[in-house]
Amino acid sequence: MTTWQVGVERRIAAPPGRVWEALTDIEGSPRVISGIERVEMLSDGAFGVGTRWRETRRMLGKDATEEMWVTACEAPARYVVEAESHGAHYTSEFVLTPESGEATTVRLSFGSEVQKAGVAKVMGKLLGGIGSKAVAKALAKDLSDVAGALESPA
Repeated sequence: MTTWQVGVERRIAAPPGRVWEALTDIEGSPRVISGIERVEMLSDGAFGVGTRWRETRRMLGKDATEEMWVTACEAPARYVVEAESHGAHYTSEFVLTPESGEATTVRLSFGSEVQKAGVAKVMGKLLGGIGSKAVAKALAKDLSDVAGALESPA
């Protein structure tokens, strides 16, 4: 078994409740996060443990669709999303920390766990060195998009 972890953090000038709403509005995420092409909801009801969807992103010039699900939810402070694809298990954790002045710091951690040697080698190239910087840059862009949506005067 091989694991990799990448994390980014962003201060957003909005209270935790508003940030939580933006981050957990899965259906509306393509309108906020530029990296998301489309979302197909697979479950009904309010956001929480068990919420499932398919998310399509454009990566390396191709559409990549992954099924994702919420495995932990402590509104409005923390949630965990998991996915499995190509022999790897992915975990994304969002932690919201209230800051003074009606602001929120969001920490986004992304990790992968692989058990197949071939997959581990590919993931090592993707998340090692330059690859981990690219993943961190993509995660930071997602948080920047959310901040931009919440901090704009409109």
